[in-house]
Amino acid sequence: MNKKVIIVGGVAGGASAAARLRRLDEAAHIIMFERDEYISFANCGLPYYIGNTIQDRSKLIVQTPEAMTKRFNLDIRTRSEVISINPTAKKVTVRSLERGTYEESYDALVLSPGARPIRPELPGIEHPHIYSVRNIPDTDRIKQQVISPDTRSAVVIGGGYIGVEMAENLKLAGLEVTLVQSGPQIMNSFDPEMAGMLAKEMEEQGVQLIVNDKVQSFKEHGTQVEALLDSGETLHSDIVILAVGVAPDTGFLTGSGVKLGERGHIQVNEALETNVESVYAVGDAVEIHSSNGKTAIPLAGPANKQGRIAADRIAGLSTTYRASQGTSIIKVFDMTGAQTGLSEKTLKSLGLQYHAVYIHPNAHAAYYPGASPLTMKLLFDPQGKILGASAIGRTGVDKRIDDIAAVLHFGGTVTDLTELDLAYAPPFSSAKDPVNMLGYVAENVVTGNTAVYVSEDLQNRNPETTVLVDVRSELEHQNGHIPDSVNIPVDELRDRLSELDRNKEIWVYCQVGLRGYTSARILQQHGYKVRNLTGGYKTYMMSKFEPKKPESSGAKEVKEQEPFTATGQQTESSTTGLEPEPGSLSAVTSSPASVPSVDKTSPLPEGSRIHADIKLDACGLSCPGPLIEAKQAMDRLEAGQILHITATDPGFYEDVKSFARMSGHTVLAVDKHSNGEISARLQKDGANSNTSPSQQAETQAAARPEGTTMVVFSGDLDKAIASFIIANGAAASGKKVTLFFTFWGLNILRKTEPVDVKKNFMGRMFGMMMPRGSRKLPLSRMNMLGAGSKMIRGVMKNNNISSLEELMDTAVSQGVELVACQMSMDVMGIQQEELINGVKIGGVGYYLGQADQSGINLFI
Repeated sequence: MNKKVIIVGGVAGGASAAARLRRLDEAAHIIMFERDEYISFANCGLPYYIGNTIQDRSKLIVQTPEAMTKRFNLDIRTRSEVISINPTAKKVTVRSLERGTYEESYDALVLSPGARPIRPELPGIEHPHIYSVRNIPDTDRIKQQVISPDTRSAVVIGGGYIGVEMAENLKLAGLEVTLVQSGPQIMNSFDPEMAGMLAKEMEEQGVQLIVNDKVQSFKEHGTQVEALLDSGETLHSDIVILAVGVAPDTGFLTGSGVKLGERGHIQVNEALETNVESVYAVGDAVEIHSSNGKTAIPLAGPANKQGRIAADRIAGLSTTYRASQGTSIIKVFDMTGAQTGLSEKTLKSLGLQYHAVYIHPNAHAAYYPGASPLTMKLLFDPQGKILGASAIGRTGVDKRIDDIAAVLHFGGTVTDLTELDLAYAPPFSSAKDPVNMLGYVAENVVTGNTAVYVSEDLQNRNPETTVLVDVRSELEHQNGHIPDSVNIPVDELRDRLSELDRNKEIWVYCQVGLRGYTSARILQQHGYKVRNLTGGYKTYMMSKFEPKKPESSGAKEVKEQEPFTATGQQTESSTTGLEPEPGSLSAVTSSPASVPSVDKTSPLPEGSRIHADIKLDACGLSCPGPLIEAKQAMDRLEAGQILHITATDPGFYEDVKSFARMSGHTVLAVDKHSNGEISARLQKDGANSNTSPSQQAETQAAARPEGTTMVVFSGDLDKAIASFIIANGAAASGKKVTLFFTFWGLNILRKTEPVDVKKNFMGRMFGMMMPRGSRKLPLSRMNMLGAGSKMIRGVMKNNNISSLEELMDTAVSQGVELVACQMSMDVMGIQQEELINGVKIGGVGYYLGQADQSGINLFI
């Protein structure tokens, strides 16, 4: 007698089970019930159709009922919903659009009902412009709304895979997008510092992120939907996408005897059998064993594997489903994030012992064009067994995580990573593949060759028993460092050992970890106890990121965000044990025709080409690093030759223009790119003039307008008053006035009321010790615990002299430019949100450019 098998649900798990079973048993009677009309479609591709990346809707349909019936001889019944099962009688009850309600018997039953989007019971949730994304009909409705000329903005609720993919694709479709996430980060399955890189990419692409907030209610607002958040913020948009998670669609199993988990998932064993005889379950609705216990993993890969194994068991094969490790990947605009195994958050919650290491290699050989950095994180137990990994980058992420996932699947160790024989050619990898490098770093920890610490450990570091040492160059240290660290470059370390206290543990760090490791080895062999910051200063900066708070109540108003500056990278020169300095020349002098380089986003006329004689990568350097590198490069060029420089410092966009104007060079193009980089092309002075340098200087001096610039270094009340009196006087005489506030002078610009911004320990300490705003400034002399300040303010008031605050308001109204030094803000832990309105953020290059245009320059 031929076996009769019923499959409830299609798509990944059910369709895979049906196809596999037919290949194993030509005589079986296989019936597939599908509630909708589509039995096999690319549900993971639905967001990309909405964003128009996939333009042909038919490509989403993997199999039609007609094609699958013809190929596999199946009895496919669409628009037929199984509403209950009776395991005792081995029957299911079906509600069909064509046949009505009826029963169907089975010999074996495969349950693949999938998961349904969660729709929280909130006021206004039934608004017609609030959508969920589950199937083709959902997608069709959203697509029609998106392409409507009246749809200009969208709010996405939820920051998981679907929410992030929908936010990206709605943005690509031309909408202004806001994503609301109830927790502190998007992509909760990633660790915070890794998810932060994906969040930063979204912000830089124009998606507004709101975290630690959730929707309280919806209501109609004209033609739009109004979303009220717990924080009191209101968002108005033309369309809302709900992506707050999924729940197993297992309500029809009530009373069937099939055992369900706490959240309604079907419980199965390694053979994918339920507790009921001859009933199997696969896909998003099942609870499976994973590396951290029982869980549900609603991904297409596991569903396909499970469908195949269920078919094997029905056909008499002994295949089993091994525990899943949850390998996953996501595209976020130009960035890719992937992970496998356990996250650090999960390891902490389980109370397991582990180590974590980070590296920041290039995806392929640095000397081959297009090299871009990866950030990789590996988690492993004290014996070296791999527990999990994650990676973020623009290219090469997928194959690295796949490599590690394979080793993890077979219970491998960090040593196994070092021994992997991986394909290498400069366009694809480095002689030491990033996976091998990750293994080497981890193996050093396991074997005791080095001890590491992570950024989080800095919060509890005891200065009485430890010394924090920055082993980067002096320039790198000056342009940004961890507070309370001393700078001893690695190449000077052996000669300066006497400066370190042997009774204290030495905590070293560099940009990405490699120089720190070299320093640790030197110190250890000289008898010091030492630890190295894994991943270096770049990882430290990653841990400080958080999405910016919205400044408006409309989803349409998306502000341009500053790029993330924590770059730095390892290159193939790591094979020699050397770490490249950020800002090194990647190509040097050659003839203009030999190094063509065209910037696609340049505002030059279409078809024009600019050839670079020197290409300079200053990414990872903060002010004034890029300018110093630019100056040195321009000195090497002949008149008329061109420098192409790329940097990530946010102040560089204005600084480079000021630098060129001050130096007499010609700016050919300055562009901001979606990856956070700023590129500029400068032509050396003398390119378009036959005059001598002295004649050019005379011409520039004659054309130079009169202005006044002041560097306000002091935070004393009397000196602040003097600064603004001079500024107002100069502005009143028609001069262009710029006040450049640096170090203690920044306190003049601070808001009086505290601002809720995230800071590290040293930033909080600086904030507590420094005066908050102009009204708290002390006198430089005779302050008398603040009494002197009050006295001078009283004298000024009695003599009808404007207060400091009034002088500041007058200065702004007269057009006086207030500029805060970016580097000083970083050093002192001050963020832009803490400064009064109207303050411009700039670097030394911007100030020098203004000073070059001025006849009066003062330092106060």
